[in-house]
Amino acid sequence: MIKLSHTVAAAAFVTVGMFGGAAFADSGSDVARVVVNESRSQVTVVGEGSLSSPPDVMRLNTGVEVRRASASQAFADARDAAARLTKALLKAGVDAKDLRTNELSLGPEYDTYPKVSGYRAAQGVEAVVRNVESADRVIEAAVAVGEEVRLNGVSFEVSDSRKLLRAAREVAFKDARSRAEQYAKLSGRELGQVVTITEENVTPPRPVAYGAGLVAEKASISPGQQTVSVSVRVVYGLG
Repeated sequence: MIKLSHTVAAAAFVTVGMFGGAAFADSGSDVARVVVNESRSQVTVVGEGSLSSPPDVMRLNTGVEVRRASASQAFADARDAAARLTKALLKAGVDAKDLRTNELSLGPEYDTYPKVSGYRAAQGVEAVVRNVESADRVIEAAVAVGEEVRLNGVSFEVSDSRKLLRAAREVAFKDARSRAEQYAKLSGRELGQVVTITEENVTPPRPVAYGAGLVAEKASISPGQQTVSVSVRVVYGLG
């Protein structure tokens, strides 16, 4: 379940039908502008909504790495270790469709070039953990496979970011209307119908990444919070 918290901010622009001239008012972070226009009475407000939610998906970037005297042995041992890692991740609750190979490499290593000292083989595995509460168990299962395992970091994300964005739009629109009502009252007018709505400055939630060192040192994985924000420009008529 996504838990939401929000903050709001806005700027407003007011166009009121009057009798000549223009006035400007300084209201700190919010700016109100009254423009004289006998043919059109409108108020334009920019509302902003920001919502936060704890991520519910973790991406574990792991894999195996071996060094052997021959290329064939290095490759064979890396494949074997990768198979054991995959089996451990499946047993820890990761679905087969949420596992993918993201690296496969084999190459020589040198003491002094061009003298080959051995061969390094690696195979990377990305695991999508859809139950963040099981993150520690999945990581521990991977590490238990053996010394060939490498942890290359984790990232967290919100699975249904569109739901979060829709909720942020509601916050922004409600804030815009509240501002418009205030400016209509201050100008002695009645707030009319919406003339135009423009969505702008959408900031979707971005995956939060942690390095391998943090993964290894923390006893418990903490996904933190992700935030999505959106601003909406709404023009209302004034009666």
